[in-house]
Amino acid sequence: METSIPLAQRIRPKSIDEMIGQNHLLGENAPITKMVRESYLPSMILHGNAGIGKTTLASLLAKSVGREFRPLSAINSGVKELREVLNSDDGLFNISPVVFIDEIHRFNKAQQDALLGAVESGQITLIGATTENPSFSVNNALLSRCQVYELTPLSDNEMEELLKRAISTDEHLKQLPIILNDISPIYQLAQGDARKALNLLELAIYAHQGEPIVIDFESISKVAGKTLIRYDKDGEFHYDMISAFIKSVRGSDPDASIYWLARMLNAGEDPVFIARRLVILASEDIGLANPNALLLTDTALRSVKEIGMPEARIILGQVAIYLATSPKSNTAYQAINKALEFVKHDNSPVPLHLRNGVTTLMKQTGYGVDYIYPHDYPNHYYPQNYLPDNMVGIKFYEFGDNQKEQASFNFMKWLKSQNSNG
Repeated sequence: METSIPLAQRIRPKSIDEMIGQNHLLGENAPITKMVRESYLPSMILHGNAGIGKTTLASLLAKSVGREFRPLSAINSGVKELREVLNSDDGLFNISPVVFIDEIHRFNKAQQDALLGAVESGQITLIGATTENPSFSVNNALLSRCQVYELTPLSDNEMEELLKRAISTDEHLKQLPIILNDISPIYQLAQGDARKALNLLELAIYAHQGEPIVIDFESISKVAGKTLIRYDKDGEFHYDMISAFIKSVRGSDPDASIYWLARMLNAGEDPVFIARRLVILASEDIGLANPNALLLTDTALRSVKEIGMPEARIILGQVAIYLATSPKSNTAYQAINKALEFVKHDNSPVPLHLRNGVTTLMKQTGYGVDYIYPHDYPNHYYPQNYLPDNMVGIKFYEFGDNQKEQASFNFMKWLKSQNSNG
C-alpha cells in the first residue's frame, strides 16, 4: 500500500473550505474569507512557522479567484528568474497572475525591489511566504504595498482533526485497519506543524507490524528518532511541572528553575504559556522589589510569540534566571488582595473634595471645591485625605524589606517631613 507521494501532499486541500486552522483568517467574516467572497485578491505577505499552510493557502487563493499561480522559491531563484516571470509573454499572464515567492525573506534588497513596479501597477499579485518577521525581513517599500497576515500553528484539536481526516480520506490509508489510540506524542513533536504531524503518522503506520495498526505512544516513539516524555498538557503532570518551575523561581533557585523549564520545553509545553506565567510571577512574587522584572517578562512574552521555538528557549532561559536571582516582594500582591477583600463590604461615598465638579451647581454643592492641587506646592506634595472619612488611617500597602521598597519608604517619610502641614 506504500506510495512515493508523501501523505501531506496526497491530502493537500483542494479548496479553502478544506483547510484546517487559521480561523482568524479563514473563518466566517474573517478578512481572507471576505476577499474570496468578493473575488478580490491583493498582494500579501503570509508569515508563520513552517508546515502550517502558507503555500497551500496561496495556491488556493489564486484558484478561488481564477488566477494563474506561478510559484518561485527565493532559495533557488534570483533577479533573472523574477524578470522572466514578470516579462513572460506565454499567454499565462493576461489576467494578472499570482506570483508566489516562498522564503521571500531570503531575497536581498535588489531582488525585492525588482518586484515593486509590477506589484504597484497591478501587473502581478504577489503572495510572499516567510518564517521570519516581515517587519525585519521584507523591505519597507514592498511591505507597504502588501497586506500582512500571520498564520498560527495548529492547535492540538486541529491536528487531531487533520490526522483523522487523513485516515478517513486518503485512498491508501482508508483501506488499512488503523486505530488512533494515543496521538498526543505527535502534538508534542509536531508543535503545530501539519506537515510534520502527517509525516509522523505515516511513518508510524508503515513501521507497524501486524494488524490492527495501533497508533499510540510506543509506536510513535519508535519512529520519532528521539526520547519522548509522557506529558499531558491538560493533565496533572502539566500542572505539577509548571508549579515546580514557578516555585523554583520564587524560591530564588536558578538551577532548579532552568531544569524545570528545560523539562517542560523538551516535553513540548507551549512556550507562550510559560512566558505568561512568568509575567504573573514578575508582579506577584517580585513586584516592587524590582519593577524592571515586569517590563522584562512583558517584552519576553511578546518576543516568544513573535519568534517561536526553538529560539524562544533562549529568551525564556534568560528571563527565568533573571527572575530567580532577583529580589523578591509580594507586597503589591498582598495590597490589592487586601483592598479587594475590604471593598466587598464597603460602599463609602467619595469625599466631596475628590469629586468631579464639572457644573456650577455641583461646585456650589461642594464637589471638588476643597481639593488641593499638589503640583502647586513644594515637592509636588500636599497632605490631604484621599480616602473616605471613615477610612482615614487604614493601610492596604506595607513597604517590603527590600532595597527598592525601603528607598521608597524613606522618600515618602522625607516628603511628608518637608511639609509644615505634614
